Amino acid sequence: MSSTLRNAVKRKTHKERAQPAARRQYGLLEKKKDYLLRAKDYHKKEKTIQTLKRKAEERNPDEFYFAMEKQRTRDGIHDGRLTEANKYSPDELRLMKTQDAGYLGMKAQTEAKKIERLKASLHYIGVPAQNKHIVFVDSDREARKFNPEKHFDTPAELLTRSFNRPRTAQLDDPEAAPSTSGAGSREAGNLEKRRGAAYRDLLQRTQRQQKLQRLAGKMVMDKQVMGKGRKRKLKPSEVEGDVSGPVFKWRRERKK
Repeated sequence: MSSTLRNAVKRKTHKERAQPAARRQYGLLEKKKDYLLRAKDYHKKEKTIQTLKRKAEERNPDEFYFAMEKQRTRDGIHDGRLTEANKYSPDELRLMKTQDAGYLGMKAQTEAKKIERLKASLHYIGVPAQNKHIVFVDSDREARKFNPEKHFDTPAELLTRSFNRPRTAQLDDPEAAPSTSGAGSREAGNLEKRRGAAYRDLLQRTQRQQKLQRLAGKMVMDKQVMGKGRKRKLKPSEVEGDVSGPVFKWRRERKK
């Protein structure tokens, strides 16, 4: 009950004072949020130092691990960088190259499908929407006598407009007649923006697809180079055609 009454009583909100103008030359006035960050960082460093001191006190000088044989020191300081060049076997490396090349090939196919859909949709940018305004009548006789200009009270030239369709009275009044030139220019500008954005998207996706294909081809080549068989790297003068990457030639071997 007491806690409920404590929350019901309106208390004064104590705000932190701003930096006095006479003390601006001494730097920013530290607020409570700044103090909390500084205190949190200080206690974190203090805890880390205490943990390291405890580990140093409890360390066993006779302790040994086989991983110590691979450790090195440089100028009396432990060097944590280990040389893991032979961590994986050649078969494991070839398997990882295969998985990476398969993933890149899949992403390249996904981009190719998106490019096809985007190219197909580019033809419809700017095409007027085929909207229909259906008017229901009671009989076939009324349908034959139906006059859309009279029904919508607008000239025949403006019946195809799906927006801002003025009435005949508005066209007769020069002050109330809407200016269609501004709306047409805005619509044309928006259409050009949409078309430009679509073509930029198409260009970026095409470049991304080509890059993914090059990376996948490079990984496939690296996998084949890591495989068995004697091979040599051809010189630029020995390569026929325009090839950007390195070209290898395998020695022919008789199949057993």
